[in-house]
Amino acid sequence: MSINFISEISPQQFKLNQNLLRARLLRLLRLLKQEGRTVSVVFLDDKEMARYNQTYRHKEGPTNVLSFPAEVADELGDILVSADTAWREAGEKGVTLHQHLTWLLIHGLLHLLGYDHELSEAEAERMQDKEAELYQAVQHIHSGGAMPQLAVNVDHIATIREARGGAEPDPVLAAGICELAGARGIVVHLREDRRHIQERDVRVLRQTVKTRLNLEMAAVKEIVEIALDVKPDLVTLVPEKRQELTTEGGLDILGNEKKIRKTIGKMSEAGIPVSLFIDPDLEQVKAAVEVGAAYVELHTGRYADAKDHEEQEREFRLIEQAAEAAYAAGLRVNAGHGLNYLNVGRVAGLPVIEELSIGHALIARAAFVGLEQAVREMQNCIDLAG
Repeated sequence: MSINFISEISPQQFKLNQNLLRARLLRLLRLLKQEGRTVSVVFLDDKEMARYNQTYRHKEGPTNVLSFPAEVADELGDILVSADTAWREAGEKGVTLHQHLTWLLIHGLLHLLGYDHELSEAEAERMQDKEAELYQAVQHIHSGGAMPQLAVNVDHIATIREARGGAEPDPVLAAGICELAGARGIVVHLREDRRHIQERDVRVLRQTVKTRLNLEMAAVKEIVEIALDVKPDLVTLVPEKRQELTTEGGLDILGNEKKIRKTIGKMSEAGIPVSLFIDPDLEQVKAAVEVGAAYVELHTGRYADAKDHEEQEREFRLIEQAAEAAYAAGLRVNAGHGLNYLNVGRVAGLPVIEELSIGHALIARAAFVGLEQAVREMQNCIDLAG
């Protein structure tokens, strides 16, 4: 079985997750009992697709997908997909780009196997039913690559320490335990009011963390200078209010563009990549690209706090769409806030998420089972999503 992907679109225009599409296409070929046959998928822009549509169907303008059956027994044929049209249709349907591409690949495959919705209403219905059946069978397939990495936020260890004003428990020691238990990153938020993490913690962690140190911070002069001196592996810019118990929402990039752009510029000069903590909003994703961010971290708080299934489903779809949009725009994607052992699975299953930042639920669990066990249990929840 061979699957060939050919992209004739600009990488700056669309970033396609070929690993995900390949995994889904492999599964489709098995379901259709076509394991031994080769299929090629070509991604085009609208202009090129319009040329093919005119040449072979004598119709003006682009279409979303065209299929060309092969004349060789061990080859199934070629599927041509207009990425421009797919992106536009995905927005109109309220689905992600890769969800819609999956549907178009199914549609193209069925045409290669002889299905033709233009023959009759009965044939169109038969094809639609088969498309729905196949889509349900593959929509939850992950890319087959690594699952999101777990990054543990140890702020609440420092919160306990500051409650007594002593030296224990030490978030530096906690970070080491988390790493030994399998965490692939450590997250700390150095706030202006120093309510938990202290500058000393950040500096010692920079010397001791063996995985990746992610420093959450507001874009204010004092903290920016500390970050430039410490040089964490990643800086995540977050909104900050002195009266809040925890970060309450994502950055308003549009309303703070000048300050954010300036901070990103300084970090970039120092070789420090910047992530922006944003609500799952397409306008904020677009703004993150425009100000030069390398990552976004999608705020999952509304999903985590949803009062019923309908609300949670609505919030999850927003995360899913924002993650896809960010990935397609060339951003790397993390997520976090409010995630726990019960709700983390769905977010972990999103194929473009690289890292999940989890703190409160994990530290709370550690009070009963110990920090090492709490980390292992959370990692298991993430792994099960795959």
